[in-house]
Amino acid sequence: MAESVSWLKAMDPRETKLNILLFALPITLYFNYVNQNHSMAFFSSLIAIMPLAFLMGRATEEIALRTTESLGGLLNATFGNAAELIIAVLLILEASRVADPETQSFFIQLVQASLIGSILGNLLLVMGLAFVWGGIHHSEQKYSETQVSSNGSLLLLSMIVLVIPTVFHSSVGAEGGDSRLLDLSHIAAAILLLVYGLFLLFQFRTHVHLFATDGSHHEEPEMTQRDSIILLVVATVLVSWMAEILVHSVEYAAEDFGLPHLFIGVILLPLFGNAAEHFTAVTVAGKDKMDLSFAISMGSSTQIAVFIAPLMVIIAWALGVPLTFEFGTLETVSAFLAVLIVNSIAADGKSNWLEGAMLLSSYGVLAAAFLFHP
Repeated sequence: MAESVSWLKAMDPRETKLNILLFALPITLYFNYVNQNHSMAFFSSLIAIMPLAFLMGRATEEIALRTTESLGGLLNATFGNAAELIIAVLLILEASRVADPETQSFFIQLVQASLIGSILGNLLLVMGLAFVWGGIHHSEQKYSETQVSSNGSLLLLSMIVLVIPTVFHSSVGAEGGDSRLLDLSHIAAAILLLVYGLFLLFQFRTHVHLFATDGSHHEEPEMTQRDSIILLVVATVLVSWMAEILVHSVEYAAEDFGLPHLFIGVILLPLFGNAAEHFTAVTVAGKDKMDLSFAISMGSSTQIAVFIAPLMVIIAWALGVPLTFEFGTLETVSAFLAVLIVNSIAADGKSNWLEGAMLLSSYGVLAAAFLFHP
């Protein structure tokens, strides 16, 4: 009987302080369905997604412990970005339902901003915090240079896919260029998905040894397989529910609090959606498991840039939503510079707290730019 409810133990606030934030779930339901204060529903749903995303990650880790290391890595990477993926898909669905071009454009820009924000958050904020926290406990830490090389190259490729459509749009102009920009984005999305498939083949099949981390597979599962699956399903359903409320209330919050859509998309959505993953990356860095921490931060950025972003373009294409890789000048330049600085700092396979402070400073400047962007 005790084993059959082991998934409930994972939700015990004593297991992690993050689960205390589950109180935001009933508050979100109250504001959305009873009080109908949509602005408050937006912020409470953001908070509720944090512990739910953590529980998704916890369940995924338990399932991954019973698989091969390669499949476990793929599961952790995929479900680590699940909350963000769900939010982006719901935003695209909402854009497909509205008839007003201005409202549709608002949701499209939110999707684009959230994707850029995920890349920036993982590369600068999470990696910066991990370097600082790890550097406080250890004067110098090392990680696999192969991870830096492979992920860094893929990220640079994805930046080309962002830069070219932006330059193309500027040179051709909006008049008569929108359809060609869409075609260019669809082709680029298909190519990126193909490259990501090849990257998975390289990382999880042909060159597994190059990406081996401090093996979580030596740990014993604390939950049964059945309970892990139940927890994953329940958490995913609740994340989807909270994300749906968030998507339907985001316009009200933007208007009531005067928040720029760029700040909501680039800073708020990724910050709360990936909070659990951020917590894990920083925690393991303090334990000198930098390979794992680096895999979470840079690996998640790679998956967002080379898999989730092109997948969203394809999904939007299928739903008739004109989502392109023309993300805007500020967003594109910010992501490009973030990739450059991370590749430069991480190239030697070593980290310290000062390098982390540099990454955090870069994120702070970019966050201020998006906050004050009209």
